[in-house]
Amino acid sequence: MPTYEYRRPDGTTFDVVQSFSEDALTHDPDTGVPVQRVFHAPAVHYKGSGFYANDYGTRKGNKELEKAAESGADAHDDKFRKQRAERKKAEAAAPKPKPPKAP
Repeated sequence: MPTYEYRRPDGTTFDVVQSFSEDALTHDPDTGVPVQRVFHAPAVHYKGSGFYANDYGTRKGNKELEKAAESGADAHDDKFRKQRAERKKAEAAAPKPKPPKAP
């Protein structure tokens, strides 16, 4: 069951464990003064390297998805094969660093 925080008119707060189906308290059960439920922003923790392109729809992403669906998966795979080949060529052409000499 969740714990809810309530605020009294003087600014002090107290916590009450209530089920979701119970109505919010309108009066403090100990003193009888009127109270209001306090809402806080939820805690969100983003973990990992980030979001994928298809997690949130964008105009550009939707167009790319439609285009990929029309041309089929083979065209999509060919694109990545070409990119991989270009990267390998660039890595092969780059000079390799020499290991440091021992003193």
